[in-house]
Amino acid sequence: MPIRASIFLFCLVRITMAQLLAQEEKEKTTALKDLLSRIDLDELMKKDEPPLNFPETLDGFELAFNEHGQLRHIHTGEPFVFNYKEDLHRWNQKRYEALGEIITKYVYELLENDCNLKKEILPVDSTVDEPKSFIYMSEDALTNPEKIMVLIQGSGVVRAGQWARRLIINEDLNSGTQIPFINRAKEEGYGVIVLNPNENSLEVEKVPDSAKKPSPDASDEPAEKRERKEERENKKKKDFYEKYRNPQKEREMEHIPIRENSTPEEHTLYVWDHFISKSLAKNIFIVAHSYGGLSFVNLHCCNWVSSPEPLDTLVDPMLNDCPRVSAGTEKHELTSWKSFHSIFKFFRDALKNHEDESSSSPVTTRSSHRIKNEDL
Repeated sequence: MPIRASIFLFCLVRITMAQLLAQEEKEKTTALKDLLSRIDLDELMKKDEPPLNFPETLDGFELAFNEHGQLRHIHTGEPFVFNYKEDLHRWNQKRYEALGEIITKYVYELLENDCNLKKEILPVDSTVDEPKSFIYMSEDALTNPEKIMVLIQGSGVVRAGQWARRLIINEDLNSGTQIPFINRAKEEGYGVIVLNPNENSLEVEKVPDSAKKPSPDASDEPAEKRERKEERENKKKKDFYEKYRNPQKEREMEHIPIRENSTPEEHTLYVWDHFISKSLAKNIFIVAHSYGGLSFVNLHCCNWVSSPEPLDTLVDPMLNDCPRVSAGTEKHELTSWKSFHSIFKFFRDALKNHEDESSSSPVTTRSSHRIKNEDL
């Protein structure tokens, strides 16, 4: 009996130890799953990331545009390098975006100083404190009796005067900006209006919830307790992630919409009603890239599209009243530049072959029969 009891006790101990080990392993697995669920992979990728502090000028980037309009390093003459730091895509992307903001301001300066365009603030009746947008116009945009040219870029980060930021940075100013179109238009006697459909809101730093004042109905005591609790929770989170994350944080931003210009469609209609429709020009010509053309596809037009076919080759149409022809390139962002000469020839032929039907009547505004943005 004593032997059997010993054996039974030994077996019981082994079973108990196995159960404890299994329970411990289960708890470790649960803890690991909980840890992994709370680790932000985006934050993990920020580990060892350099500060997101970038130059605010081309000189700061040690870059400049050469005589061919190409962006080059001022010492080596090399093109811009996106992967400046290997294995840090997020940091490289932020650096690229910072350069893009500088490029936007640089193009604005070219429009004003080299193209002699003037800035018009939108809305036209804006107050001092409200968010504003703007467009660019030549001096004769509203008084030219014969013809004006309206330029509209596609969607995204590009602003007035740009077709594609990537082309400006990696190719040259001619292919990436509207400047060649503006200069040729002025040479051929057009007035010029440059739209800015992507400037739809004012970006400001978001005020943290903890910085907001408590409501008048809330007593001081609950607010203090709530703040202390939030501080404790924030400290716990900070301590927990300290070994996994980089302490740098981006500012949280919010966007305040610009009145009557809060979308590309609103902007286009606003500029039509307040500027284009008031022009004295008998003929209005519109050059619109990508999404910028949606507001005008129902007018007499020609659509140069990316295609492997030679320039001006007719391709399958999407709309019966808007022929599609090849731009001579398969790169969408290059379609406007590659069809540059064909576009101006199309305009010249249109002037030559069509009699002016609107000389005795003003241009119709869209406000009188405005359609919803969703229907554009």
